Amino acid sequence: MGANKEGGDNQKKMFVGVVWNCAAEIKILLTALFFLCLTITLLQYFLPSRFSLSPSDLRLCVSSVTKLSNSEPPSLILSPPPLKSPPPPPSLQQDETLGNGVIKRAFNPFGSAAYNFIQMGSYRGGLNSFAIIGLSSKPLHVYGKPHYQCEWVPLSNNQSDETVSTTITTTGYKILPDWGFGRVYTVVVVNCTFKDNPIIPIGGSLILYASTGAGGGFGDDGGGYTDRIESLIEKHDSFNVSVFDSPPKYDYLYCGSSLYGNLSPQRVREWIAYHVKLFGEKSHFIIHDAGGIHEDVLQVLLPWIEKGYVTLQDIREQERFDGYYHNQFLVVNDCLHRYRFMSKWMFFFDVDEFIYVPPKNTIGSVLESLRDYSQFTIEQMPMINKLCLTDDLGKAPRKWGFEKLVYRDVKRGIRRDRKYVIQPRNVFATGVHMSQNVGGRTLHKTERRIKYFHYHGTIAERREPCRNYINSTELNFEGAPYVLDLTMRKAAASVKKFELKTIGDRLQRTRQ
Repeated sequence: MGANKEGGDNQKKMFVGVVWNCAAEIKILLTALFFLCLTITLLQYFLPSRFSLSPSDLRLCVSSVTKLSNSEPPSLILSPPPLKSPPPPPSLQQDETLGNGVIKRAFNPFGSAAYNFIQMGSYRGGLNSFAIIGLSSKPLHVYGKPHYQCEWVPLSNNQSDETVSTTITTTGYKILPDWGFGRVYTVVVVNCTFKDNPIIPIGGSLILYASTGAGGGFGDDGGGYTDRIESLIEKHDSFNVSVFDSPPKYDYLYCGSSLYGNLSPQRVREWIAYHVKLFGEKSHFIIHDAGGIHEDVLQVLLPWIEKGYVTLQDIREQERFDGYYHNQFLVVNDCLHRYRFMSKWMFFFDVDEFIYVPPKNTIGSVLESLRDYSQFTIEQMPMINKLCLTDDLGKAPRKWGFEKLVYRDVKRGIRRDRKYVIQPRNVFATGVHMSQNVGGRTLHKTERRIKYFHYHGTIAERREPCRNYINSTELNFEGAPYVLDLTMRKAAASVKKFELKTIGDRLQRTRQ
């Protein structure tokens, strides 16, 4: 019995020791409870009767503390991070009853359905003109009367580049070049030409006042408002005016539309090698990445970037703004004005389209014959992406796309898309299939001089495109007539040799 009693006493001491030494949190809770009860007792004497605390209130308080003491130790209870307070709501306008008994209703706007103006680029377009390229709310331009004003704030001639108080202003002339295809946003090109000032000195700031109001002035006229946008900051040594009358750096410049989706690296490889060979050393390609330049495609472009033929621009941020086809109208207009004085000719077509000139001609000789036109369009040769020759059975995976897709759609009586070429110094805004804002003549009858082969549906196809193998020169397939056309197939061997000679064999294992 003595041993049992001693053992029991030891267990009690051990329990008390563990509780006292290992559960410091319980000490804190008991101390807090003591002070809480003491505070409640004192309050009974100092508070008015209507603020008295009942025994039930005390029991509720003690019960809450007890539950907490029976739960996990406080050290394991993680408090959520403090939430940021939301901005205070705007003061609400209330309905008002006028003296004549009429109830004037209040309207309280919240948020913004679309931005007034989203600028992508701003460029000097001459000695006294500028172009600002951006997006604006389409409903605003369809149903409202937004207008723009341009202001030039010169810089002083001292080293500090301080602004001069004398400014000049002009009305901004807006161009909407997307033919009404815009969605939430439409493309706007604002031309700022200071007609009364033939020469705007280099160095200054271009301010755009974008007004949403219907009134003729700026500010709050017509129920609208005006945004002040510093569109361009130009340092004294940041621009060389000789570019306006000097020979351009490139003969040919490609302005690509937005590239998106899971593009095939092999198709991109074929396209860039073919066109660098076609256009030659004085050519350059502007590629706009709207999400389509994944790692495999980037590896295809890197050799040509390193050689100085390609500039890659990341435009993925534009996906925030809902425009037509990944804002391709916005992109090509920015490209036009950004490189307007760097190229003699500017091409607009897609990466599943291949420009072709007949034998005994070059791209240079063809464009020289068209030098009197500011713009000309190119006829489409549509190729089906499913039919291949029986001779290629078993060899198709080793052949390039434009080498094995050899059947052309010859359906008559339908309108086919055209692509186009411009002399950029004569163009003020542009589109995807042609420009409607050209200074000079446009030619459409160019079939015998230049054309393009369109391999629709191949650029985003990551598997072998050959589905059906045919041994025929003419056939009907899926309700459409096709003929065998080996034009592009004959060019494949020379393009492969050109690629190998120019960048080596680093792309030989490119995947579909």
